[in-house]
Formats: sequence, C-alpha cells, structure tokens
Amino acid sequence: MAINKNALIRFHALDRCFSNFSRKFYLEDLLENCNEALYELNPDGDGIKKRQLFEDIKFMESSQGWSVPLDRIKEGRKVYYRYDTSDFSINKQPMNELEAEKLKSALLVLSRFKGIPQFEWVNELILKLQEAFKLESHEREIISFDANEYLKNIHLLGDLFNAILYKKVLQVDYQSFKSDVMTTLEIHPHYLKQYNNRWFLIGNNPEFENLTNLALDRIVSFNEIDKKYQVSSINFNEYFDDIIGVSIPAESIVSKITLFATADLAPYIMTKPLHGSQKKISNDNNGFSFSIEVIPNHELEKLILSFGEGLKVMEPDFLKNTIKQRLLTSLTNY
Repeated sequence: MAINKNALIRFHALDRCFSNFSRKFYLEDLLENCNEALYELNPDGDGIKKRQLFEDIKFMESSQGWSVPLDRIKEGRKVYYRYDTSDFSINKQPMNELEAEKLKSALLVLSRFKGIPQFEWVNELILKLQEAFKLESHEREIISFDANEYLKNIHLLGDLFNAILYKKVLQVDYQSFKSDVMTTLEIHPHYLKQYNNRWFLIGNNPEFENLTNLALDRIVSFNEIDKKYQVSSINFNEYFDDIIGVSIPAESIVSKITLFATADLAPYIMTKPLHGSQKKISNDNNGFSFSIEVIPNHELEKLILSFGEGLKVMEPDFLKNTIKQRLLTSLTNY
C-alpha cells in the first residue's frame, strides 16, 4: 500500500480516534473524522468510502504499518474501535518499513542538491536523518551533532511551524527572564530561528512597530485566536544577514567592527569566521586583525566575551568601552 499525503492524514485522524477513550467511535464516526481531515486539506475533494476505511485499518494493524493493538468492541449490533490502551499512538512507534523506504527515497532526491550553492544544509541533514533513523547499518553510533535535547518546550516546534505555515494568529503567554510577571501577547508568527542551541519565534506584535522574538523555552502556553493574519513581506534569509544571533536593536545601524585575535586564537577565527562579512586586515606572528560589518547587539557582545583574553575590540570606541565595562563588572565577582 502506497503512503501518500492523503493516506497519512487519514492514518493520523484514525490514530486520534483510536486513542480517544472519552467517546466511542463507530465506523461512521471514523469515516466522518477521516473525511473532515481530508476536507481541511482539499475542500473540493471527494473524501473516502467505507472500503478505503477498512483498507486503512488493515494496513495500520499490519507489520508494514504500525502493528496497532486495535480492539473491536460490540455494542448491540454495532462495533466501536479503540486501542487496547490509551497510551498507544502511531506517533510513538518506531519507523515502519514503508516509512523507512520513503525516507531513503527522499534522501536520494536531496543528495542531488549536495554541493549546490544555497543547499549547503543538505549534507548535514542527510547525515542527521541517516543517523537518527539508522538508515545505514552499523553497530554503533559514529557521528554526533551539537543539539540541546533537553531544551524546554522543544515539543512546541511542530505546532509553531504549522501556525506559520497556515497563517494562524496566536495568543501567547510569555514569561521573560527579565520579568517576574507573565505577559499575554498577540503574535502573528512568521519565522523560526535557532541560535546557540535555542529556538526563537519571530513575529509581529500589533503593539510594536518592530518584529518581536520569543524564546521557545520562555513560552508558557499559546493558542490560536480568530483574527486576520498579518502577512510579512520580509525575506528572513536576508533579514538576519547583518546580525549575530536573533535580536535587532531599535537603532539598527550596521557598524564596521575591527578586532584583533592573538596568535593562539587566530587559526580558529580564520577557519571559523565570526560572521559572513569577516575580512582580513593583517596576519603576522603577533596575531590576526580582521573586521566584520554587523549591527551591534547583545549576542555580539556575548560572542566577543566568550573568547576571553584572546580577542580584543579595536574599533569602534563605543563597543570597546562596552566590552571593557562588562569585564570590569565581571572582576567584581572575584
């Protein structure tokens, strides 16, 4: 049985019904739920009939599907369906054979883009998928990626992604690190960005002119609200070009930052530039002088400070003084 997009929608609709122990789902209910899910995707579609529903259930119970433990409970002349335990879900099951084959096929398509400009991420994605789903047979793990698997609210990524995709306005309860009081915001979500192993939601808050960025781990809860979505015309690939991190100050002016790296640190800075705009000024036995052109922000300061005595700000003076003051403040801790 081929798994296409419509089939996946039906399987997940059935999965929700089978795992819902608060009501009884007869064949007519299952059919209605499947078709409602399909109509959301394609309002002009014809839906499915009972014959297809029986095929779907048969597939879900098979080893090629998810081997779902399905009970058929008679009630008079009718039968309702549910899992034998409310804890079961196909979302919690290992990848089945057909899913693995489809993912392998998708990886073959992706591999065609390796080495092409703008598709540099494909190499890493292919490796991540192969390792995560064990698509290449090997006895032990042989590669590791930098990721924070314990990040709070990482499970919200899927729902936020869909909110952006389907242009849903959100009401977000947010608890900032800088405030003891939770605030409720109206957000028109546009973009998700990862920086320093944390995820951020970028969107419009009608109360502010500039974009708002919210750290996922500070979101308490959110829900969709019935308001007209404000579409953004911003090209986010370009929007973050002039900064390090995610925050853009109100006075967002690109500055030329000149820095000096000691001889010990120089090879690291040269092989892993701080920013795409990095340009060499000079390089000798004393160290490496270079410049970047960015909008100064909190993340830039943190990055400079992370290199300790190995990196020095030469220009402009305002950033040099800011870093100096932060170092002096740090000394008071010791």
